[in-house]
Amino acid sequence: MPPLSSGVLGFPDFRGFTRTLILWNLASYFGLLILGVAAKPVAEDLVRWLALDPDLVVHSGWIWQLLTYCIIHPGAAIIGTAFELLSLWFLGSMLEGMNGSRWLAELFFISVLGAGLAAVALSLAMPGSGLVLYGCFGGIFGLLIAIGVLYADTPFMMFPFPITIKAKYLVAVYMLIALAMLFSAQRAFAFAQLGGALFGFLYIKFSPRRGFAIAGSETVYGLRNRYYRWKRRRAAKKFEVYMRKRRDN
Repeated sequence: MPPLSSGVLGFPDFRGFTRTLILWNLASYFGLLILGVAAKPVAEDLVRWLALDPDLVVHSGWIWQLLTYCIIHPGAAIIGTAFELLSLWFLGSMLEGMNGSRWLAELFFISVLGAGLAAVALSLAMPGSGLVLYGCFGGIFGLLIAIGVLYADTPFMMFPFPITIKAKYLVAVYMLIALAMLFSAQRAFAFAQLGGALFGFLYIKFSPRRGFAIAGSETVYGLRNRYYRWKRRRAAKKFEVYMRKRRDN
């Protein structure tokens, strides 16, 4: 996937959850690259444990792979990995600046989970495919959907080309490409990408404005405050009863 910018020349700020996510991916990429040279069996075992193998998820219960595959990148795919991380940088920075780090983290990982579940569903429908997924494309498609829905008229530049296109049209192009890929040898990856896009869309449509984590903490604090207010009212009533009895006596 080519990296995108929001129409302003230059790179966006490198900070927050976007920076953390990119650094995780870079550390994983170069760590596996070095291990592939120094201890190839160890690198292969790590990839087997962390990349998404739907058969292992279904039959062996390795459910952590539904999330961990997003930081696994094969050492030979340096150009594809660079494009993925640059896309994360541009898209993630824009969304994080508008909605905050927690919201972005929830959107990304829910999209990654959606892509993983789509891959597992396809594997169940087409057993014996030998599908193994890796890379953060599922999360990227979730970010794309968020950009297309929330900031539809924002102009994007197709870096490094001086071509500007509105976000909603850009997202439509990527969705059509993924749909076309369903009829190619890359159908499994395309189906997973569409799964990530679907879960990203569901998240931005049904999640609280600032994300589930903040909404959940606010709910917990609200319940706690209501409990303390109830205790104070109860104590006040007991004190009133006590004082009334004292007066009567």
